This record gives sequence, C-alpha cells and structure tokens, in this order.
Amino acid sequence: PWPLTFCGGKKGQRKTALWKQRETTVCGSGLRSFCVAGMNAAVRATVRVGLYTGAKVFFVHEGYQGLVDGGDNIRPASWESVSMMLQLGGTVIGSARCQDFRTKEGRTKAACNLVKLGITNLCVIGGDGSLTGANQFRSEWGELLADLVKAGKITVDEAKRSSHLNIVGMVGSIDNDFCGTDMTIGTDSALHRIIEVVDAITTTAQSHQRTFILEVMGRHCGYLALVTALACGADWVFIPEMPPEEHWEEHLCRRLMETRGRGSRLNVIIVAEGAMDRHGKPISSDMVKNLVSKKLGYDTRATILGHVQRGGTPSAFDRILGSRMGVEAVMALLEATPDTPACVVSLSGNMAVRLPLMECVQVTKDVTKAMAEGRFDDAIKLRGKSFENNWSTYRLLAHVHPPEAKSNINIAILNVGAPCAGMNAAVRAAVRIGITQGHHMLAVHDGFEGLACGLVEPLTWASVGGWTGKGGSHLGTKRTLPANLIEEISLSIAKFNIHALIIIGGFEAFVGGLELVTGREKYEELCIPLVVIPATVSNNVPGSDFSIGADTALNTITMTCDRIKQSAAGTKRRVFIVETMGGYCGYLATMAGLSSGADAAYIFEDSFNIHDLEINVEHLVEKMKTTVKRGLILRNEKCNANYTTDFIFNLYSEEGKGVFDCRKNVLGHMQQGGTPSPFDRNFGTKMGAKSVLWLTEKLKECYRHGRIFANTPDSACVLGMRKRALVFQPLAELKEETDFEHRIPKTQWWLKLRPILKILAKYKINLDTSEKASLEHIIKKKGLV
Repeated sequence: PWPLTFCGGKKGQRKTALWKQRETTVCGSGLRSFCVAGMNAAVRATVRVGLYTGAKVFFVHEGYQGLVDGGDNIRPASWESVSMMLQLGGTVIGSARCQDFRTKEGRTKAACNLVKLGITNLCVIGGDGSLTGANQFRSEWGELLADLVKAGKITVDEAKRSSHLNIVGMVGSIDNDFCGTDMTIGTDSALHRIIEVVDAITTTAQSHQRTFILEVMGRHCGYLALVTALACGADWVFIPEMPPEEHWEEHLCRRLMETRGRGSRLNVIIVAEGAMDRHGKPISSDMVKNLVSKKLGYDTRATILGHVQRGGTPSAFDRILGSRMGVEAVMALLEATPDTPACVVSLSGNMAVRLPLMECVQVTKDVTKAMAEGRFDDAIKLRGKSFENNWSTYRLLAHVHPPEAKSNINIAILNVGAPCAGMNAAVRAAVRIGITQGHHMLAVHDGFEGLACGLVEPLTWASVGGWTGKGGSHLGTKRTLPANLIEEISLSIAKFNIHALIIIGGFEAFVGGLELVTGREKYEELCIPLVVIPATVSNNVPGSDFSIGADTALNTITMTCDRIKQSAAGTKRRVFIVETMGGYCGYLATMAGLSSGADAAYIFEDSFNIHDLEINVEHLVEKMKTTVKRGLILRNEKCNANYTTDFIFNLYSEEGKGVFDCRKNVLGHMQQGGTPSPFDRNFGTKMGAKSVLWLTEKLKECYRHGRIFANTPDSACVLGMRKRALVFQPLAELKEETDFEHRIPKTQWWLKLRPILKILAKYKINLDTSEKASLEHIIKKKGLV
C-alpha cells in the first residue's frame, strides 16, 4: 500500500499512515434504474484512488441486483478498466431496478457475497432511495452475518473479519433533489441538454411569434425548471415547491401580454414535471398550452423533453464534481471506524463536505412533507441556500412591475477586458433589477475608453431582451485602463450625472476599479459607489473563486480534448500537446486536465523544470506498454517563458521516437466564444442582480446634503464567490492578496486539486489531505429541530 499524508490535531501537524489493505466496492445506483452523466467520472476516481491507497477495488455491475446475484457481477477493477470513461454518459457498470434488495432475504444474499470476497467498504452512487437502502443494509449488517453463520453459509472467522460495513454515498441524480448538496452528479449535464433545446426552440419561436411551453424533468423538485427559467429568461416557471397563487391563469395571460407589449416576439414558459397548483392538482404543459391558446389566441407549442435530459456527454463540471466526490469517498471509507455514521459526500460552494447520510435523507423527506402540508416557504428553505437564492433572483426578475416613481439614480454599466460568455447575462440582470428599483440604467460602450469619450446611452427593459443566451459582449469591451483618462472619465460622469458604476470584466476591471478609487483623491466626481463583477475565461480576478465565462471556456476545452483523445485512441501511440488560455493563471489547464483525463498540465503556479519534463516523458513511455496507448498533455499559455509549446512538442517528439509520435494544438480564441453554459448564465444573472441591490443600499448610505458622496473603502468592492457565498470585498483590501506582475491572486483554491490530477494519471505522489472534509451536520446547518 502507498503511504498517505494527512493532517490530524492542530493545523500544520502531519502524520503519515500506511493504509491497511482493504477491499472497496464501487456500486452503481440500485433501487431505481436511473443513470446520469458524470457517474463514470466518480467510478473512475474511486477505482484509481482506491488502487493508489493499496486497496483492492471491485465493480458491482447492475447495481444492487448485482450485489444480490453475485458471481460475475462482482469483478475486480484495474487501472486500465476505467480508461476512456470520462466522456461517456450513463454508467459503464450498469444500473438496474432491484426488488430483491428490498427484502431481508435479498440483503442476506448480498451480505454473503461481500463476506466471501472480504469486502467491508461499499461506495454507492445513486439517489436517495439507493442511499437509504445502503444505510439499512449497514444497520442490519451484524444481524445478517449472524443469520449467515447460523445457516452455515459463512464461518465464524469470516464473520469476525467482516464484522462491520462502512458505507459512503455519492448522489447521482439529474433532479438535484437531495438536500445537503448544492449540486448532484448529473444535474449540470442535464441543464446543458435542456439549454441546447431551449436555444434551438427560441430561434423558431422568435421567427413565428410563438409561445413555447417546455416541460422538464425533476420529479418533485423544481431545480431544473427554475435554473432553466433563469438561464433563458423565461416569462413564467411552474415548480412544485412554490405553486402559483389563486387565479394564476389570469396573471399568466396578463404577463404574456405585457411581454408582447414591450416588443418581444416570443414567450417561453417552463413547467417542472411535478408542478401543481395550491390544491395539489397537477399542472401539465398541455394544460398551460390550451389555456394560452384559448384565452390569448397565441400560436402555442408544447414540448416535453423527456429522457434526452439524462443522456449525452457529461459536462466539465459533472466530470470534476464526480472526480472530487470519488476521491473524498475513498478518504471517508478509509478513515471510517465502526462508530462512524454512513455519510454522503456533498458539494457546498466549491468545497467537498461530508454529511450524515440519514440526516440528508430526513431533510429531503421534510421537503416533500412541507409541500404536502402547504408550507411552501419552508419547502424552498429546506431545499438549501442555492435553491433559495435562485428562487429569489427569479422572483426579482419576473414578478415585479417597474415602479411608477423613479429614484432619479443613474447607474452605468461597462464591460472591460477581453469578452467572455455570460457578460450579457450579467448586464441584462443588472439592467432589469435596476429598472424595478426605479433607477435609470445606462450602457457604456467600449469600456473605460468609451466612458471617457461619452459613449453612453440609456438601456430599457426591452433593449436587453434575449441577452442571457448571447455570447461575447453586446456593450463592446476594450482593455484600456482609466489611469490616463481619469479627467475625461470624471467629466463624463458629471455630464451624464452617473451615480454608481458596475464594471464587468477580468483583471483589467479589477485594476481599473483600483485606479478609479485612487482618482477619488483628485476628482470628486469619482466619489461614487462602484462594484466589479469578475468576468473572464482566465478566472484570475482576486476576491472570487469563480469568474463568469470560465465554465463556458472549460467546457469548450474539455469537448475539444475529447475529440483529440478519440483521434489518438484510433491511431494508437500518439501524444497530443494542447495549449490553453489563461495568461499566467493555470485554472483552465488544471481543471481541463481533470475533466479530460490529461496525463499532465503545465502551469505557472506549479513551477517545473527539465527533470519534471523528463519524468513526464518516461511516464508516457511506460503508459504506451499498457492497453492505453495515447497521451494528452495540457500547457497553460504562460506557464514558462522558455518551455514553450513548441519546445515541449519537440522534446516529446524526440524522446518518444519509436514509442509514440506527437501532435500539437493551440486552441486560441475559440475558448472566448460560444453561447454561455447554464452555469455562466445563472451565475451572471445572480451576480448582476446582487450588484444592483447592493449599490441601491450603498447609495442610500452615501446620500448626504442632497448629493452622493462615497469615498470609504467599502464603497468600491469586488462581488465574488468565496467558498459558500457571494460576498462584497473592498478593492483596497484585495490589493494585498494580488500578484500584479503576473495578474493573479496570491492564493487560489483550485491548486489543492492538482494532486488529484496527478494521482488519477498514475503518478506516485503523496496526497495532501490536510484540508480533508470533516463530518458536518445538515440539521444544525439549516437550523431545524
């Protein structure tokens, strides 16, 4: 077994342990025969990290049915057996309905099969039904062993060796209906499928001035419907957690008429499959279609997306989520004791956490109970903070009429730096929330340069219609910084009576914001509140773990790498060198390496030398001796001034002569283009909305003697995601956290994921688990009794 380093006791204390040889089983979803995109990433990570720690790993094919039937359904897993799995949808180990496991007799057979193979750790990937079944299996384990000994099926020694069973769960479900995790494996991929369809449908709807009703999956959870509504700017959404008020039919028709009255040529209504009214009566897409057709006479079509949402290639997010959960699941199993409760690995913000399985199941059941009892506000809260924030943002954008009285506040929005997908979604949300607050919203074209030249015009509700799904920057963007244009910018602010600024962009937006704050000392016109919203494919803005646009770029790179790997698999013995964007920030290269299964990812933050390159080449030479005869190397564009893409290509070509040949690919600006991913649309929408609400409050604080005057550090902030929440941080405070020479933050959370990338590529390194997830309590977290 490999030595593992992990932390115990006080921070900084390390202890090294050799994991006892254990048997770990990976089981697919069990009680229901559903499989989702991203499960294979979790299977791959669990197998490889399990083997890395010295454990024997087994596949259980066909879910719990395979556990009951035993035989060839439980087979040893090898490193190569999980190769080329990342890009496959569904689950390669199969999933099947299993009535047998619901009976004690079936569970006894399953226990016998595990004991005979010496398996004492079970990793289950599935929904709440599968995980509840696993917990019941664990709680009965001692009793099942006693029955088996009594029946003579196993010996007393075998029972002693398998005296307790450790269980860890990973939630695989497109419904995202499991409480305790922000996202379940498969949800993001399902959103990709839905948004692809919505984008295709809206083009035909616009051409023919139609109303489209789309019914999406989700069982009794409205997450898919709600996020789809946010991501496409739907006119109405029906979700089971919050049924519409009485007489909703009139309200819906009025809303659709108002939308058409503002100049829109289409209407989109999203219906969750479990949608119902306040009396529990189901609301179907056909029912809504008939209502709109009869009452308004609009040309209306209904589309039920069905199982297309479950299929397809997993998104980059689901691959990384599955991989991270797989690693954490193995750690949880190996650290488990007989007293450790069965846990489920969850995602909270960007952090992997462990939660007691049955607490999560209980809260999930509490949601259903709250809906049945008509406590709909409670149902929304019980779904978690992420769901609650999505619902609040949707209501702000869709359920409020612009007020009659205006605030006489002018808020200007500008895009700065390179364009990226999701910028337009942030602008749209900011404009519409601003209008609902009574403000005048102004567009600044071409960044700070446009502001200096007076390229400012008003934005209306209708002028940003349909922007959510558009890539690039409709406002236009330039990299010019304001330092040399401060006087002209202050004159423009005075001329257009601008009271607050929203700056959407990358590192230039951050630096530009700082320069405006510095200019406050000389120009009083710059003493207005401003907020910077990070939007760049590089994900290098201090103060935020994620930037708008990075997810879309990551998916573009991942899909391109999939095609490249497929090409390499066909020709055999081929290594591809792929260059990604990001400036000095290695986020894209590292995360694309995780999502595409790269053999190495060279980045600036993790310095390397010729010896490291030599090790990588030797590693690939050894790899070519196995059944996996291909390689993928990612290189961040500015990882090293001397070890360029051409240099690495030539080095690999020379050293690999006779063993493998090389090809190189510079992805270039294709990473900045394309339609925004569901995450970037949703993230941009929430950031845009939150920024205007913050500015509204800040303007009230800064209103003195009949005018706005803001010169405190907290009046100029970056809005960013930090671990589990969206937070505002003063630009001045973030200066200390910034490496200005290389345009990156000094600390970056994703660097802790790099060892996972190396372990999954079969490098013999120590896995630092000093920040391992500890068991948290969801009940306490949600303030429930």
